[in-house]
Amino acid sequence: MSAIKLDGTAVARAIRDEVAAGVSALGRAPGLTVVLVGESPASVVYVRGKEKAAREAGMRSEILRLPASTSEREVLAAVARLNADPDVHGILVQLPLPAGIDAQRVLEAIDPAKDVDGFHPVNAGRLLIGLPGFVPCTPAGIIELLKRGRVPLAGRHAVVLGRSNIVGKPMAILLLRENCTVTVCHSHTPSVQTVAAQADLLVAAIGRPGYVRGDFVKAGAAVVDVGIHTLTDEAAVRAVFGADEAKLRTLREKGSVLGGDVRPHEVAERAGWLSPVPGGVGPLTIAMLLKNTLDAARRCYASV
Repeated sequence: MSAIKLDGTAVARAIRDEVAAGVSALGRAPGLTVVLVGESPASVVYVRGKEKAAREAGMRSEILRLPASTSEREVLAAVARLNADPDVHGILVQLPLPAGIDAQRVLEAIDPAKDVDGFHPVNAGRLLIGLPGFVPCTPAGIIELLKRGRVPLAGRHAVVLGRSNIVGKPMAILLLRENCTVTVCHSHTPSVQTVAAQADLLVAAIGRPGYVRGDFVKAGAAVVDVGIHTLTDEAAVRAVFGADEAKLRTLREKGSVLGGDVRPHEVAERAGWLSPVPGGVGPLTIAMLLKNTLDAARRCYASV
């Protein structure tokens, strides 16, 4: 058996095309503002990617850059100004925030109607009880990936590795909505491998490179790899990818290789479907952010 590739790049492209068509039909450009506090290199790269994608979809996209020395009070004041700005439909605060700023307090200050990341407690609560609201982008993207990849969901046993507020918990709720039977594994779960091997659908969001090995996977199961890790030495690359000469060559040429929570060379021989890293879940996060922003604009204009 060789797993069918769950191509997140292709699905994300389709979603972004749909969003661009929706923006054109709306007749008014939705506004997305990303709040960036400090100059973390990784955050700068992520934010630029979001800005570029939004503009390609026909949206107005701005980055509100604040120095790392900005106080929590000043960040909250900036969020309040964006909440009051009728031209801003979506607000995203790039995490992590510098030390001394309470990220949860900042996220709770965002108007839930503009919370396109889906992290506000109001949106989390609406997700839990099945009401319309904004859903965190990564788990929402995973559902799109599975549906468009024609992976059966209803009646299947899904196992989620990880219980974060960003991925694990909302992922479990979304899978329940799709009529899966859901098990969530975490750091206190005994015999994670035994539980995972019972899954028809395994979502790996545990944050440990190469954690999921072949014996974690039931034959024919769908496996979604949410992990993203920068591997910088040969031992780490071999642990995740085995003797993959292409990956080792990339390491020698570029100094690093991206890997996930799954060992693809082991899992692909057992799984029915597998999302790659890179090119799996990653591209979907930005695509769903754009979709949420378009939805926020539609709701705003519908209420006028």
